Amino acid sequence: MNQSASTKVRLEEWFETSIMRPIEDFQDPKQEWRRLFSELVGTFFLVLVAAGGGMMGQAFPDTISRTAAVTAPGLMVMAIILFMGKVSGAHLNPAVSLAFAVRGDFPWWRVPGYIVVQLGGATLAALFLRAVVDVSAKYGSNYPASGYSSMAAFWMEFILTLGLVSVILGTASGAQNIGIIGAFGVGGYIALAGLWGSPISGTSMNPARTFGPDLVGRDWTAYWVYVAGPIAGGAAAVVVAFVLRGHGGGAAGSGAAQGALYTEVGVPGKD
Repeated sequence: MNQSASTKVRLEEWFETSIMRPIEDFQDPKQEWRRLFSELVGTFFLVLVAAGGGMMGQAFPDTISRTAAVTAPGLMVMAIILFMGKVSGAHLNPAVSLAFAVRGDFPWWRVPGYIVVQLGGATLAALFLRAVVDVSAKYGSNYPASGYSSMAAFWMEFILTLGLVSVILGTASGAQNIGIIGAFGVGGYIALAGLWGSPISGTSMNPARTFGPDLVGRDWTAYWVYVAGPIAGGAAAVVVAFVLRGHGGGAAGSGAAQGALYTEVGVPGKD
């Protein structure tokens, strides 16, 4: 009996020391997997809603309006930022990860991992939708509107992403950092952009959001638009942020970009 009790105590001590304590230690750089898992899950749910609107509309005609389809992703992003933004920064978008890195708020060594899991999360969402809704994932993707060129769609994606990333960088800056409330600004912008901009390009503003449905639907029509447009728009937003607020890399911007998990501040002492 004593030996059994002693064994139980040792097991409990091992579990606490080797399993629970490392998981609870947010400052341990070995916890990087939590960031990546957060981005995977967040992007999965974003694409689940963003691509799901079109796919559900194809499966059940006249049930989902364009207004509902373009507003839902904004609401989902708002929810995702609120529930996991402190873990990974809730980028959910390669264009955002790259913009934060160029701005100096996000370390470059983390960018490849973020992009890989964002693309992975988008692909898993498209696979899930195809299996459950039982229509091609291409109905959940983005393509230039009939009668409009790929260049027209590119410029639409460029200007819409310029606005989106400007909102993200602005709410993350030391001068205007509003913490988790920034979720309302970002989610609201996504919904607003979709309401007026979606007819021409679909309002992707996110290479991962379009990648998943294109990969699963095997239709890469004009995919370059949804890579080049958002990335160029994000880069332009970094320039705008520099003109408005100077260099990035401060504590507030780094915290917003990286979350609370082992945050690396590019410019110590800067807000």
